[in-house]
Amino acid sequence: MENIYVIQPEESISEELQYMISSFVRPYSSQFFVKDSESGIDLKNKKLLFAIEIGDTGFDIKMLRFIFEIRRKDPQAFENSAGAVLIHSSTALGTKRFSQDLIFIANGMGCAFIGQPMVEATKDMRNFLTWQKTIKLPLHEICYELSGRLGERLLKHEHNKIRNPKITVLYSSPHKYSNTMLLWRLISEGLKDFTFKEILIENGMIADCRGCSYTMCRHHSDSNTCFYGGFMVENVLPAIEEADCVIWLCPNYNDSYSANLCATINRLTVLCHKQNFRNKLMYGVVVSGNSGSDSVGKQLIGSLNLNKGFRLPPSAIFSETANDPGAILKVKDIDKKAKLFAANFYKEFESGDDENVQER
Repeated sequence: MENIYVIQPEESISEELQYMISSFVRPYSSQFFVKDSESGIDLKNKKLLFAIEIGDTGFDIKMLRFIFEIRRKDPQAFENSAGAVLIHSSTALGTKRFSQDLIFIANGMGCAFIGQPMVEATKDMRNFLTWQKTIKLPLHEICYELSGRLGERLLKHEHNKIRNPKITVLYSSPHKYSNTMLLWRLISEGLKDFTFKEILIENGMIADCRGCSYTMCRHHSDSNTCFYGGFMVENVLPAIEEADCVIWLCPNYNDSYSANLCATINRLTVLCHKQNFRNKLMYGVVVSGNSGSDSVGKQLIGSLNLNKGFRLPPSAIFSETANDPGAILKVKDIDKKAKLFAANFYKEFESGDDENVQER
């Protein structure tokens, strides 16, 4: 049995969120509720539950204030902790956006998040209608059941290093002066103990998802293919299937990742039917010409961690600003920053002999 630390600055929460929390914490030996930043509770090396209540505005102001205050005291206040999220909204909107915001900030403070770390409850819980096709319960009971399952998954989560990981790097910026690729080269200099499979996704290689029915998509999955076939089936899906970690290199295109990478992520559904991604790690390298790297980083978190289920290790998104060709190399302390980001991999993976490392 283990302890769970419930971060819930908002005292006035809905009955629905109260039941979600009760379902989540049931398997834990002890529950500690953290209400304010002055509690003095150490939140490093813990299992954390962020319990969020958003109203008509789509914000939990007290949660934001809590995060701001503890980050001001210690930028790595959640170091080596693992987290999950329960969120309730009084409308049909805001749950995913606010969860992405919170996870992005908490991850930068050292908190890892398990794959698919969130249960969201919107107004009338209509977001569980699809779940009702497989879980034959009333909507509110499905919500509490999924909250309980999430609590069990966080309880069982362990951080075991993997020896000699298989790492896939996906990118769509082949130009030799690409600031994103130049930044990746700096990062990879600090990762010489590891090998990577780099895959360039050029225009026309991958068509966007056709939106097949669940039955049709599952049929293609069982046949190790997809409706379109081609480069995605022959190269990308096998590389992701065998990977322990996938690194996404993302220049900022209008505050989003590129269309080619978007199509790639959309097409991963066929592989999701075949394989659980929760043991795979995701990292993002984002370069913006002016601003908006956080928008791209949050999109990666939303699509890959919240949706597809990749595990988000601590400080998984590295972002910089560089506009002109080669400008990334002139960013102050860029070599040091790249080395610090590369060092994160050594907290998750091991290339040498270590009795505490899990064999792949």
